[in-house]
Amino acid sequence: MTVFADLVVFNTLTRRFEPFEPLVGRRVFMFVCGPTVYDYSHLGHARTYVFYDTLARFLRKLGYSLFYLQNITDVDDKIVNRAAEEGRDPVELAREFESYYYEDMRALNITSVNLYARASDYLKEIFEQVETLIKLGKAYVTESGVYFDITTFPDYGKLSGQRPEELRVHRIEPDPTKRNPGDFALWRNRPREEFGWESPWGYGRPGWHIEDTAISIKHFGKQYDIHGGAIELAFPHHEAEIAQAESFTGEKPFVKYWIHTGLLTVEGEKMSKSLGNFVTIREALREYDANTLRIFLLSRHYRSPIDFRWEYLEQARSSYERIINCLENLKELEIGEEGDEEREFLSRVRERRDSFYRRMLDDVNTAEALGELYELVRDVNSFSERMGKISEAGRNEVISTFSELLDLLGLRIEEGPDTSMLHALISLILDVRENLRRRREYDLADEIRGRMRELGIDVQDTPKGTKWRIIG
Repeated sequence: MTVFADLVVFNTLTRRFEPFEPLVGRRVFMFVCGPTVYDYSHLGHARTYVFYDTLARFLRKLGYSLFYLQNITDVDDKIVNRAAEEGRDPVELAREFESYYYEDMRALNITSVNLYARASDYLKEIFEQVETLIKLGKAYVTESGVYFDITTFPDYGKLSGQRPEELRVHRIEPDPTKRNPGDFALWRNRPREEFGWESPWGYGRPGWHIEDTAISIKHFGKQYDIHGGAIELAFPHHEAEIAQAESFTGEKPFVKYWIHTGLLTVEGEKMSKSLGNFVTIREALREYDANTLRIFLLSRHYRSPIDFRWEYLEQARSSYERIINCLENLKELEIGEEGDEEREFLSRVRERRDSFYRRMLDDVNTAEALGELYELVRDVNSFSERMGKISEAGRNEVISTFSELLDLLGLRIEEGPDTSMLHALISLILDVRENLRRRREYDLADEIRGRMRELGIDVQDTPKGTKWRIIG
């Protein structure tokens, strides 16, 4: 692989573009906030997890040894409330939707996660962290639970840029037992008829934020390289994680690089069941394949907002079909000797590949990387139409380049099981057309060519015989 400059990423914590330098050598630890498993995953989840899958693929391609950890929030009021509504056991409901989440991730070709960690498996670590924070004077116990005192952590708000006066508000609901309105729960006591566990402070459930630090510190230690998630989690969730972890360990920074994805809207509005615009991953995949969905989601820079419209998926599908048609046409070229034009063409292919990597190295700009991929398609199509042949080594190099770049984006080159049958049928139709031409039935032969073009198959009569190609 060509030697490139260093990867540069935008760090939410510092609000700067920074060279990516892991804490220890080439070893990278990355934690991404996973779903709360009480419902089917939606396109906002897809936007986030497709990006981090792409980032993971790219880091590994660059030679980093990556451990990608994602939590599964299977302890949450939303799970308990939905289970109560349906008269079900909360654990059973959580496991069901967890399995659906894994199905959706596999369907999207998200394969880079090393470990999915359930919050309920880390109660020991949660208890240890809460007890320590109480002993350090960072947290306090009330009759309703245990709360983190944000006044003991002067850096609270540094990630999201929240001002002190903005932090002195009730985020969810007022609690007269709290010292400060902005203090957040580490443990919530609950009635015994609800789902929960015994703890040193009463029967109940852990707070949302403490789950993630319990999991990440258990596996990564006091500090690690990358924390990811959607930008709406920066406050209060990620802000609370920093306060908990740095107070617990005494080490700063808890995470070196905070990388956040932008919001996904639906036709300009926030996705919401109440608005009737809530689109799940499996609903989208019933209409379009995973390659199409990934292209759509990667067609905007990860930090930018992205608006979902069904017609945008149609555009993404056309883009992917152009790539596949380009490869099919390339495979149909005659094999010849490498000449000067091919050598010049292959040089452009290598330049496109290098440009693709430069775009990715610039804060993982998948939108511009896709642009380079489309330019490569145009280069290949132009060469194929002009020359009509290529050396075997040249064709293998171009196909290998496509495979490399598509794999980095998590796109699969899928040839349907009927591809050989399709080629056989086209050959049969062209044989019939050639017989018509021999009998001087040109009108019917031209009608066949016109109908084939309507179906996306371009037929050309050349001095060397009839040639055909799939057109996008």
